[in-house]
Amino acid sequence: MYRSALVDSLLAAAVLAFTIPTTAIDHAFSPWGRPPHWLGYLVGAITAATMLIRRRTPWPAIIASAVCAFVTVQTVPLILAAFSMTSEHRVRSWKIVALALVAVYVVADYFNPYTDTYLPLPVIRALTLIYLPALAGTWVCEYRRLIGELRAGVREREELAASEERRRLARELHDTVTHAVTGMVLNAGIIGDAEDPAEIPELAAGIEDKGVQALAELRQLLTVLRRDEVPATGGVEAISRLVKDAEAGGLRVDCHIDLPSEPLPPQVEHACYRLVQEGLSNVRKHAPGSQVQITCELEDDHVSVRVDNTPRQGDDSHGTERRAPSVGGGYGLAGLRERITLAGGRFAAGPTPDGGFAITARLPLSARR
Repeated sequence: MYRSALVDSLLAAAVLAFTIPTTAIDHAFSPWGRPPHWLGYLVGAITAATMLIRRRTPWPAIIASAVCAFVTVQTVPLILAAFSMTSEHRVRSWKIVALALVAVYVVADYFNPYTDTYLPLPVIRALTLIYLPALAGTWVCEYRRLIGELRAGVREREELAASEERRRLARELHDTVTHAVTGMVLNAGIIGDAEDPAEIPELAAGIEDKGVQALAELRQLLTVLRRDEVPATGGVEAISRLVKDAEAGGLRVDCHIDLPSEPLPPQVEHACYRLVQEGLSNVRKHAPGSQVQITCELEDDHVSVRVDNTPRQGDDSHGTERRAPSVGGGYGLAGLRERITLAGGRFAAGPTPDGGFAITARLPLSARR
């Protein structure tokens, strides 16, 4: 903004520098003779003023520079007007206007007593000093347009990247906090229903362990947040820990894991862990009295993971099975679907024929990173 205003002010000063001195020392000349001084000053001042608005509209500069050329035979304003016409606005018929300015330049230059009277020379100078700047202005205009598109594209990509980062963080926070807090709430509820005071310290220790685990995972998440990585989950051993925690909370879980001993790709390993975690959390919330089946197997070059549960049976009020509170929202499955898709896999979630619910995923070992 300020730089543009400074450039326009300097151009206005340049026009004054070319027109006012020549008028003052009686060197101004027009095809109709020497103009009066006051007319030369007026035309020079008006032409200089048009340089200040050339970015808004090119026509005042074009008209004023043509008049200035006829009155004072100064052709520098013509050059500036021709360039501004195409570099700032790209006048629709700029070629015709440029040729008209070329004609004005030829007339002014030819009748100038201080230049050559051989006609081809003014024509060559006009084409060089008027038409070429107008043509160069079209290149400048196209360059500015491309730069604007690139900047808009960069802003759009930055916004998309920021949005994706927020969604990635939201997925991780949901999976980490929801699972840990659900277990803590269940244990707290069991403490309230406990009949044997000897069980309370053990249940309280379980709540503490869950809290420590949640804090550790959050700390790890913040550590890798600035890198294109996923938090380390611990692989098969981490899934086994999830199963043990679920069984300690009263769920009946049957787990079958058949994976190679070598580590899986981090994104695949993390997706499997989160799927099992989300499946167990959903069972705690919606069907705590059901039987849970977890399957994680290697099929060719894909890893298949499935968490399904039978319909909830009986009354869970007599045992340790307890329904976890749910605030709704459905963010877990939506985030899980995004996670699986980003890993290049396929995701499905829905009721089973026997009335239960299943979450499944099929992940390629060559998951995108």
